[in-house]
Parts: sequence; structure tokens; C-alpha cells
Amino acid sequence: MATIYYDKDADLRLLKGKTVAIIGYGNQGRAHALNLRDSGIDVVVGGVPDATLRQAEEDGFATMSVAEAAAAGHLICLLIPDEVQQQVYREEILPHLKPGKVLDFAHGYNVHYGLIAPPPDVDVIMIAPRMIGVGVRDAYVAGRGVPAFVAVHQDGSGEAWPKTLALAKAIGCTRRGAIESTFAEETELDHFSEHFVWPATFRILVGAFEFLAENGYQPEAVLMELWGSKEAAEVLAQMADVGIFRQMDFHSPTSQYGTLTHMESALPADTRGRMEAALEEIKDGSFAREWELEQASGYPVFTRLKQAALAHPLNEVEERVRKLAGE
Repeated sequence: MATIYYDKDADLRLLKGKTVAIIGYGNQGRAHALNLRDSGIDVVVGGVPDATLRQAEEDGFATMSVAEAAAAGHLICLLIPDEVQQQVYREEILPHLKPGKVLDFAHGYNVHYGLIAPPPDVDVIMIAPRMIGVGVRDAYVAGRGVPAFVAVHQDGSGEAWPKTLALAKAIGCTRRGAIESTFAEETELDHFSEHFVWPATFRILVGAFEFLAENGYQPEAVLMELWGSKEAAEVLAQMADVGIFRQMDFHSPTSQYGTLTHMESALPADTRGRMEAALEEIKDGSFAREWELEQASGYPVFTRLKQAALAHPLNEVEERVRKLAGE
């Protein structure tokens, strides 16, 4: 049974008089910074002089270089993309880490795979909201908050857990529930979704679109049925709200019967073997090594696959369907 922390388990007073340095004002960074400030926490934003840093200035934050923010912050939230964290950490953050400081991540990738290894007298923690940044902010403003995985990888001060929960509360995550986890678990679960669940989902949707269009069905009608109407998004939302099988009551008996009778036969017999292979490459670090090599090579495979995806004919059909929907 998972351990879940709520507002009553966290004390914001632990953050009073301390400065939280937000490194990176993008997807999660802006949401974290705004929520922290609204929770009464002192925040500075560190980054390079670009549009995101200008946005931070417009939002009323003190902005500075990454190194300056790392020096000023008692808690340093490293919220830049995984692939640039190593260099930024090594060159601009590590020189300013002192005993008792807190280094916070929103994803466990670099720490889990040993690509970033902070000094032993530093607290290394994780607040990983299970929501995109805009959703983190909107939920906070609405008084709801979003759930998160929280973890302590390294307790240099002896007080890492109370600080973790205080930070999670200030972001709004303990309103819904902060699940105690580890850097390894968060990383591996996240990657499994990215390596199996979403690829399988995307492949099924794209394959179904191609198959039905080839069999004479109107492309616009196919796309509207599969995902263009947003019915699929509503089904997923109801799964989260009431349960994957209980939400079936919102559908007709015909729909429920068709779904239940085809669940076992819809995917290949070796699906479990593919899941095992996906999990193995995550756990043994082979994917991390592959991704590091891809970055070092200038992203040739990533670029080719992304260009091919954006060149698929369904992109034009999506444009037409959005116009049909008045969007």
C-alpha cells in the first residue's frame, strides 16, 4: 500500500525565510514559481536571457543567471529538459551547492541513471506532478492541486523529507495527494508509458486511420470517430474520475459488449513479451545510453522520425476536422 501525504502532513513554515530558485521557466517552471509565490514563498528565477526569462520578469519575479540563482537559492528546483541538465548542473549549479542546500527535480532521469551525482551533504529530492505545467497552475488556482510523486534520493541534512513535503504543499500537490516514491520508480514508470503505452496507443490510432481510409471510409469521418471529436479524451477523463471499467456505464450496452468481448483479441498474443522488453531496456539503462548517444550525435534518429510523423497525411485531415469543429 502506497504512502500518500496530504496538506496536514506538511509544514510550510520550513520554507519561511528561505529562497527557492527556479531553474527554467518553461512547462513546469512557471507553474511551480507562481504556485510557490502564492503560497508565500520567496522565489527567484534563473535562466538564459530568452522569451521564458522575459515572461518571468513580466510575471514579477527577480530574474538572474542560473549560477546567480543557484547561489541565492536555499532550495534549487532544476526544471529544465533532461538533456541539458547535466551541463547546466556541472557548470552553473555544482559550484554553488553547500551543505544543507536542497536540489529538487521534477523527473528522476539524470539522478536515477547516475548522470548527476550531487555531493553527499546536499538534499536531493523530487516533486514530480502527474500533470503538465499549465494543469499544475490551473488546478492550484482552482483550489484543487494535482497529485505528484515525491521522493528523497539523498538526505544530506537529515531533514530532507519534511522539506520535500513542504515544497510539495507549496506547489499544491498535497491538496490531492503526494505519493511516496523513488527516483527509480518514477523514472521507470514514466518511461514505460512513453515506451509502450503511448506508442501502442498512437500506433493503434494511426494504424486504424490508415486501415479505414484505405477501405473507403471518409478520412474526416474516421479521424472524427477515433479522436477528433474529443470523445476519446472524455473517456480517459472519466477513467480517472470513476474507474476504467465503471466509466463503461456511460456507454450503451452495445458499446460495452463490443469492448469487453474484444479486449483479449485486440492486441497480439506476444504483447506481454513486448512489455517485458520495454521495461528491461528502461531498467538496465540501455535506453538511457541510447538517448545519450542520440543527443551526442545531433539527434539524427529523433529528427528523422519527427519529420516523418509531421509529414503523415493525417495531419492535413486533422486540420480539416478542426475547422469542421469550429476550432
